[in-house]
Amino acid sequence: MIETKVSAGIIRTYFEKMENALNLDVAIVGGGPSGIVAAYYLAKAGLRVAQFDRKLSPGGGMWGGAMMFNQIVIQEAALPIVKDFDIRYEKYDEGLYTMDSVESTASLLYHAVHAGATVFNCYSVEDVVYKNDAVAGVVVNWTPVLREGLHVDPLNILARCVVDGTGHDSEICRTVAAKNGARLDTETGGVVGERSLDVTTGEEEVVRCTKEVYPGLYVCGMAASAVSGTPRMGPIFGGMLLSGKKVADLIIERLKQN
Repeated sequence: MIETKVSAGIIRTYFEKMENALNLDVAIVGGGPSGIVAAYYLAKAGLRVAQFDRKLSPGGGMWGGAMMFNQIVIQEAALPIVKDFDIRYEKYDEGLYTMDSVESTASLLYHAVHAGATVFNCYSVEDVVYKNDAVAGVVVNWTPVLREGLHVDPLNILARCVVDGTGHDSEICRTVAAKNGARLDTETGGVVGERSLDVTTGEEEVVRCTKEVYPGLYVCGMAASAVSGTPRMGPIFGGMLLSGKKVADLIIERLKQN
């Protein structure tokens, strides 16, 4: 009967996809634009990469633009990345361009998946796999399980590198520091916390602070700002895109050396 064939097709192919993601080169936590950009370039380099987002619709804050005005701004430095994703843009002012936020987010996701990345929605990463004083994977559960407070054990996914792309909350870095007494590569050894808005400084610093903050653990996007204590930047997304490209380049270089 077609009813059971429909169900069987979903179940079989989903669990094939899930099983193929149990041992990754890179696990990206958070479905924001920087993480999606990272997933795209990592997958294009031939690495096994999966992205885990707790929401039904990955994409982070890019969908809504600013105050639900679905336009965003990028600066000229990010245009090569925009062109890689075939996103339309218009010049607005000297060195500044506008893009439709819905088209932009959809295009990021489309290209990342078609490059070979796997995106899992409705997944929450509640912990990391921690071996030999290094981050070695992620511990995942269904988002509804955690929201309902159900006592259901998670599953474990190994990864050679983990990227914290959880935005302002920088959840993975906080977990690693709190649970393991780990000292991160920051001024305080912990998550410093983001500062108030300064667009120019924030855009520069989010890229500069995109790095490996603990063995096996990288940060990108707003998580990079929060971990290192740099200013937020508002609805300008060039830094987010550049941060995602940078973290991908750092990981590709590291894994090539190994």
